[in-house]
Amino acid sequence: MARRTPTPPPTSTYQLAVQHTTCASCGTPLYIAHHTHRTIRRLDGVWRLTMPHMRCLNSHCASFRKLCRPEEEGAWALPHGEFGFDVIALVGQHRSLPEIHQELCARGVVIAERTVTNLLARYEELVALRLTDTDVLRQRFLPQGQIILGIDGLKPDVGHEVLWVLRDCLSGEVLLARSLLSEAEEELVALLQEVQALVPVPIIGVISDGQIGLRHAVAKALPNIPHQLCQHHYLREAAKLIYEADRHAKKDLKALVRDIRPVERLMEQVLAHQPEITPAYMRGLSEEEARIVQDYCLAVRSALTDDGQPPLCAAGLRLQERLTKIAASLQQAMLSGGSNWRLVYALERVQRSIQRGLTHIAARWPPIQTAYALVFRAVHILNNEEHVSAVEVRRRYGQVLHEMQDALTSPGTDALVQAWYTTFLKVTASYGEALFWCYDHPDLPHTNNDLEHLFGSLHYHERRASGRKQVAPTLLLRGQARVLASVSTRLRTYWATDLFPSDLARWRSLRNALDGRQETRRQQRRFRQNPQCYLLALEERCEQVTRH
Repeated sequence: MARRTPTPPPTSTYQLAVQHTTCASCGTPLYIAHHTHRTIRRLDGVWRLTMPHMRCLNSHCASFRKLCRPEEEGAWALPHGEFGFDVIALVGQHRSLPEIHQELCARGVVIAERTVTNLLARYEELVALRLTDTDVLRQRFLPQGQIILGIDGLKPDVGHEVLWVLRDCLSGEVLLARSLLSEAEEELVALLQEVQALVPVPIIGVISDGQIGLRHAVAKALPNIPHQLCQHHYLREAAKLIYEADRHAKKDLKALVRDIRPVERLMEQVLAHQPEITPAYMRGLSEEEARIVQDYCLAVRSALTDDGQPPLCAAGLRLQERLTKIAASLQQAMLSGGSNWRLVYALERVQRSIQRGLTHIAARWPPIQTAYALVFRAVHILNNEEHVSAVEVRRRYGQVLHEMQDALTSPGTDALVQAWYTTFLKVTASYGEALFWCYDHPDLPHTNNDLEHLFGSLHYHERRASGRKQVAPTLLLRGQARVLASVSTRLRTYWATDLFPSDLARWRSLRNALDGRQETRRQQRRFRQNPQCYLLALEERCEQVTRH
């Protein structure tokens, strides 16, 4: 797209100088071949750079007539870049793109909003290069002496790439992020070997969820290293049937209690002092009495809308307990109302709604309560708040599993409870000893929730920056650089001097890889827009290749 505004004129000039005036190959003096000019926009103005190009005139030299650019040029901007590193560093702040664009314009930098997006990509690439530099890794992790590796994959789109993130649990630093086409064991083994060669200190433990392919990959790439499986993922998988039964019971209970809405609307009419639409039997209700009924309705609505997260939040049991308390409180309030039949009538309507729901599904709660009692005991043992030994944790947990096993053979056990316990025992056997490595090695975390929270934070910032409700595809395509830059920027501030690329070849390689991923997604979009044209173009290319 053509520029809508002219390029701003330079406000300052500067002449660069070549530091090395002799040829690095033969040692003869270098001579000026010609001068070039370059315009760089920085926060302190628009600079017009004059750069001498030197070359060796020794015809026997390997560098004969090869141009040498000033070394100082690399501290001003990237090759072919129009903006300085200070502008790129400012763009890297965790804010939305319109906010960054407004701040740059306020500082006098003439820039298009789309260019801000491109500079943000450059910032991510430069930070990722810095974080994976060997010298930087050595400075960061040699004092720490060891690494505990957390690994998890992000797959927002079915059928597309999986973004694997490997993070050090001790420092919170992301070591590596890579988009892979699948979750195959071979690819994960190569990823683990890459991060093992990248870090300068030994990996003493691994924490991940319970995927079979991931377990085999860790065992193959990092043998004899404790591999702790996330206890949160384990409990969510083992107690899934119990949680689903609790969720369905809660859904049915909520459907039976939702008719408190008419009572709320009635109280709103009383508080609005609208006698023409207020029923005659409620016109004598005082404002304070109407607020009491309204507050009871608010308590019921608050209980109905409080959803829990699996596996530890028995949302249905909690709703049943809260509604039982509200019903008991309403009974006491009706007794206190005495002869005020209007107040008693309004409270009784709320209580009838609650009591109908509690009575209708009362038989479904005892099995759920029985099953969750053992689940909560298992959670308490795994949390190990008493800090008992690893042997004692295993012994106590074995007792819980033994009670479940006994319940399976007991004739009085409910059939649903037996099915729930069977699933729990089967999942526990699958995870095995990998649930308890964290008690033998205190530095190993119990769960991989920190990495899950990292994914949630990435989702939040992506939505805030792009305005999209769903996760942007660029998080997968550019995750190799974006994840590292996003996490590291929250831990420290990067200035312009921190972004100078020490190896331009590495930067170009990384940028080409990221651009290649974007091109594959672009080709997919072109096929969806016009499949016939896409296929015809492929046929023509195939014909040209075979013709030559």
